[in-house]
Amino acid sequence: MSAGTVERVRAAIRDVPDFPKPGVLFKDITPVLSDPALFVDVVETLAERYRPMRIEKIAGVESRGFIFGAPLAARLGVGFVPLRKFGKLPHATVAETFDLEYGTETLEIHADAFRPGERVLVVDDLLATGRTAEASVKLVRKAGGEVVELAFVVELAFLAGRKRLDGIPVYALVKFE
Repeated sequence: MSAGTVERVRAAIRDVPDFPKPGVLFKDITPVLSDPALFVDVVETLAERYRPMRIEKIAGVESRGFIFGAPLAARLGVGFVPLRKFGKLPHATVAETFDLEYGTETLEIHADAFRPGERVLVVDDLLATGRTAEASVKLVRKAGGEVVELAFVVELAFLAGRKRLDGIPVYALVKFE
């Protein structure tokens, strides 16, 4: 991605103070989505990065990971697997429960989502503390996949989420230090 595109993405991200609770500065990516040229640039930039990596499936984390992961999977010609909140998937699942800053969450995936050892890219919009990303990695592994990398549009590097990710490579288009 060109430096100009990175700056366009950075400029489009809107700060929303005190959301979802007082003291949190939320990084809102919806302006990136509402700009069709910028959204296409983001998906194509990710596709350029991942084409040579032999990714076999993309796992998108509910819900904003779906927004970027599904078109990326289509662009790469690979399958898309949703990591859903508890109770949303209709078939046999495996689950991972984890703590968030403001509660507990459970993600699920279909138990047959991956062939053993299948190369998986996990996609979400934002890496903050790393708790959701860490749970996503555990869940993909439980279902038999091999996490090749985690991809994010935004990383809040000052929250050190990478430290929770067991050395798995992380890529973020835009980092806030």
